[in-house]
Amino acid sequence: MTWREELRSRQFWRAMLAELLGTLVLVSAVLGASVPGPGEAPGGPLYPAVAVGVVIVALGHCFGEISGAQVNPAVTLSLLATRRLDVLRALVYIAAQCLGASLGAGALYLALPLKTTADYFINRVSFKMLLYRLLKFERHIPVFLLTCPDPLLLSSHLFFVPQVPIELNAAQALGIEVLCTFQMVFTVFSVEDQRRRESTEPGNLAIGLAHTAGVLIGARFSGASMNPARSLGPAIITGFWENHWVYWIGPVLGAVLAGVSHEFFFARSASRQKLVACLTCKDIEIVETASMTGSSLSTVTQNAMRAKQANKQENN
Repeated sequence: MTWREELRSRQFWRAMLAELLGTLVLVSAVLGASVPGPGEAPGGPLYPAVAVGVVIVALGHCFGEISGAQVNPAVTLSLLATRRLDVLRALVYIAAQCLGASLGAGALYLALPLKTTADYFINRVSFKMLLYRLLKFERHIPVFLLTCPDPLLLSSHLFFVPQVPIELNAAQALGIEVLCTFQMVFTVFSVEDQRRRESTEPGNLAIGLAHTAGVLIGARFSGASMNPARSLGPAIITGFWENHWVYWIGPVLGAVLAGVSHEFFFARSASRQKLVACLTCKDIEIVETASMTGSSLSTVTQNAMRAKQANKQENN
């Protein structure tokens, strides 16, 4: 299908809206689960870990058949790298995911009682330590640091954005993000491989548990974003961009490594011919079919050509 045909397709725009709405729900749920209520003790990483797992399972059921419920630019780019997704859809999905994340973070930011949440977060984020850190490394101080009249209100801003703890450096946080995202995306590809073989296993549950495991592993060290859109939305709302690059490079690198390693080394259809076909932009589905059925590549190619000719005749 050409780009013009895709853009005129109703299913294409349904998928785009599914990604936007799905990411909006995901980001608002994770951020909302992280904030303790008035007078409540902090829940640590447990609440957001459970929230992200549950909402991923729900989104898989709601939007799985429409867009795949990717709701994550890192997942989308890993599918693009392994040629499971075309360039047009990948770009549109990523734009929709980032917009949805910004809308979700903005809606929650306006709805929450910031003064109440700040009473807790001022104990976890030191205003003086933040200024010292920015000045020490000669970082550009965000505008809201200079204009915010209340340090308590400022600290509530910082909650929304994943941050590198003072005890860690950016490289260490990057490694945590790569690790957490790798295990999550590898699970996604494993589930999709089983679905192609018509497996009856509850794949959405496995993907949700992988998200939960990632948050439990890395939340205390890097925030365990695993999702560039989840980091971008709050950053846009609060204007806080310190070490933001970590939450793009880390998840994308981990996701691409997971997708490539699964598709070309661990999947049932993995083969050297499949890897060569991906690198040379050939029809990867033909090579995959030949690998799965044990037929020769020439036979599968001829069958595919005949099927295409039959489809053209039917359309005419």
